[in-house]
Amino acid sequence: MVYVTGDTHGDFSRFRNPMLKKADADDVVIVCGDFGFFWDDSKQEQKFRKKLSELKYTVAFVDGCHENYDMLEKYPTTEWHGGTARVIAPNLVHLLRGEVYTICGRRFFTFGGGHSQDFEYRTAENWWEREQPTYEEIIRAAENLKALDNTVDYIITHEPPASLKDCLRVDTMQRLEVHAFFEDLMQICRFRTWYFGKCHMNRYVPLKYYAVFDEINPLEETRGMALDAAYEPLPEGEAYDTDEDTEV
Repeated sequence: MVYVTGDTHGDFSRFRNPMLKKADADDVVIVCGDFGFFWDDSKQEQKFRKKLSELKYTVAFVDGCHENYDMLEKYPTTEWHGGTARVIAPNLVHLLRGEVYTICGRRFFTFGGGHSQDFEYRTAENWWEREQPTYEEIIRAAENLKALDNTVDYIITHEPPASLKDCLRVDTMQRLEVHAFFEDLMQICRFRTWYFGKCHMNRYVPLKYYAVFDEINPLEETRGMALDAAYEPLPEGEAYDTDEDTEV
């Protein structure tokens, strides 16, 4: 089964949530950015990473605005569930920008990165330009989606689309190219649900968007599915909708 949560910022208590007490090797918790367990490589951080690697279930995360990209990029990329990822430990995985993974029989499009709101207060030792998605990453993401007829089950990002920033009244003056790209995805992609973590709130935005922070959201349709289950398309007669006729 797949669970989705928001920014953890190096706080291990999220993984002590009673909801995960019975989670096992066929379960995965996806973190929507700002994972925070790759930051200063302190002894405490190393201890937490070891504890993460000892969990019975898999923890997978997209990168956010508060990651040490020098640390993350020391891990090589490899194939993982149909996409390219950094497999840090057998059950600890960095999901890369623009990739599509088949997890528990469903397709997940992931795209981390963003812009630090506290940028002006940070230094070269704790800010990395790579937090901001590049044009090349966006083009690759678009190509990967096009190869799947722009159809996935779930979208996992750190940043939200621009219109949702306005809707939630969060960081409304700041815009990146990736925000415009996400606006395009709202119109051309067919998907069930989109989760993002940047806004640090738990809020449902009709009809299929979730700002997620410290809640853990179980994806019920993946319950009982093996982690490596093959992709299962929607039953005949069902369809994914785009947002072409939906106002946010």
